[in-house]
Amino acid sequence: MCLIALAWRAHPRYRLALIANRDEFHARPTAAAGVDPDALEVYGGRDLLQGGSWLQVSTHGRLAAVTNVRAGLAAETAPRSRGALVRDFARGRGNATALLQALSPVAQAFGRFNLLAWDGDTLAFASNHPGFVTQPVAPGLHAMSNGAFDASWPKSGHATKALSHWLQSPASGATSGIDLAMLAPLLDALADTTVAPDPALPDTGVGLELERTLSPPFVRGERYGTRCSSVVLIDDNAIVFAERRFGPDAALLGDSIAVLPMHGGRAPA
Repeated sequence: MCLIALAWRAHPRYRLALIANRDEFHARPTAAAGVDPDALEVYGGRDLLQGGSWLQVSTHGRLAAVTNVRAGLAAETAPRSRGALVRDFARGRGNATALLQALSPVAQAFGRFNLLAWDGDTLAFASNHPGFVTQPVAPGLHAMSNGAFDASWPKSGHATKALSHWLQSPASGATSGIDLAMLAPLLDALADTTVAPDPALPDTGVGLELERTLSPPFVRGERYGTRCSSVVLIDDNAIVFAERRFGPDAALLGDSIAVLPMHGGRAPA
């Protein structure tokens, strides 16, 4: 993922609501959101190159999501894929705070990461750049992209505003089944290709032209760009997971939506 906006304990129905875009090379082999064949309680997309994921949930009441951290143009040399952090947490059953703290001695072996982990009770954040840090996430609206947690990047502000507006709309209180039409305002916001003005751009060491290219919520490109947009809504009994997939130059490849009952109904609280 390269853009995540989330509302944590900020809505009367959804304890956690998350919208996200994954930006990646279009040639990288990927499985669309679905049940993990090696862990049937886990649902989400899968990276078929290194076996990890960028966003997954578990019907045991778990979620993990990761972004990279931009720090110049030099290629990363870390031996371990950050996607493994998502895969392993989603398949696990342990406490988020303890599991993220346990990453401290091995964190630098992974590609630069920002990581979110929810265990049904606690939502926590960890990063390994510039040094290892972990902390609980306070209730409220937050954003995570390729810089510091809650950094005020233009696309982060756009995404959190869209999520906040949707959560205040009648759609968020609907008692009947959620469908893609109800989520359209969120998916439309994630599809925004408006380039941020130069004074608002971050400086992540990649140069002005690339900062401009990467500044919209949705990155459109022939070789690299937004591969999927995701919406995850978690209440006391179920997880809604919607995904819209794209090919080169923003070609629409397909949509999916799943409602996943959590084992035993209510997740631990």
